[in-house]
Amino acid sequence: MRLAKLAALPVGLALAMAMTACGSTTKTVDKAAPSAAGSSGTALVGVTMPTRSSERWIHDGDNVKSALEKLGYQVDLQYAENDIPTQVNQIENQITKGAKLLIIASIDGTAITTQLQQAADKKIPVIAYDRLIRNTPNVDYYATFDNYKVGVQQATSLLVGLGLKKQDGSDGDAKGPFNVEIFAGSPDDNNATFFYNGAMDTLKPYIDKGTLVVKSGETDFKTVAILRWDPATAQKRMEDLITKTYSGGTKVDGVLSPYDGLSIGILSALKSSGYGTADQPYPVVTGQDAEVASVKSIIAGEQYATIYKDTRELAAVTVKMADAVLKGAKPEVNNTTDYDNGNKVVPSYLLEPVVVYKDNYAKALVESGYYTDDQLK
Repeated sequence: MRLAKLAALPVGLALAMAMTACGSTTKTVDKAAPSAAGSSGTALVGVTMPTRSSERWIHDGDNVKSALEKLGYQVDLQYAENDIPTQVNQIENQITKGAKLLIIASIDGTAITTQLQQAADKKIPVIAYDRLIRNTPNVDYYATFDNYKVGVQQATSLLVGLGLKKQDGSDGDAKGPFNVEIFAGSPDDNNATFFYNGAMDTLKPYIDKGTLVVKSGETDFKTVAILRWDPATAQKRMEDLITKTYSGGTKVDGVLSPYDGLSIGILSALKSSGYGTADQPYPVVTGQDAEVASVKSIIAGEQYATIYKDTRELAAVTVKMADAVLKGAKPEVNNTTDYDNGNKVVPSYLLEPVVVYKDNYAKALVESGYYTDDQLK
């Protein structure tokens, strides 16, 4: 983001999988191991992840841990199940245990400043993992994807699904108007505003022209944000939107969803309201993270698209950063201007996200080794 702008499964079953942590269908891949050779012996690295209820964080935690251990480090990997006090305690415990470096995917990027000061007092460097830690000088590096671009891609996939754009970027033949609804991520996750701003910057010209109509009128971030990225909350909001705004035969044509878990909830609400049949197909629903249930949903013609963020590559970059820092070297970064956390611009490494549709999922996800064919059946 430019901060100046700052599943062939039935949908109900897919929701159940998303809500009960479908990590058993995922696969840890050795690609997470960085190319940097060497080891600093038995130094302890503390790794804290938000939750096991999203399969992507299981990927992340396993891949980071595996890669660090291959370099000879000890790893304390913790999951906080989206509970801020739990994550606070986990970080404090890692500091007490003598961690030499912390890798933190924060639940709330503003809620751990005291713990980061404790780390700084002990000269323990901190790498923010995928979510920027805000309002503190005590974060040294940031590894993530180009999250503003993720939002642009989500909005673009919505436009492609509606026929307003083609995948090559050229204009489509559709004219509209199309009824769409907007969802955003958790307001305590810094990335959620990146996704939202990238998406809304892309959709705004179409909304201004009347090609896209947000029939509910709900576009403000605070109104459309879903706390803790909770699928059940997204499902309830979609049900309420249908009841209040789409009675009397008016149809939803598209839904901007920033995360696959929310998409599953949104699709469940739509199915309960009669969508998903030959006479009333699902609207175009976007997503993010290429989770197994949602990829199966895309293959089945339910969810339209998702954004693939290769967590193996993110783990590789982060571990390479950590290894360099622990050896007293400067890690590689590729952005030193855009990620202002409210206290400092954090040196960052950005990776490229990829849009996944039904016609390219095999190339993007299977041929790359991220999933096997069997995992997506």
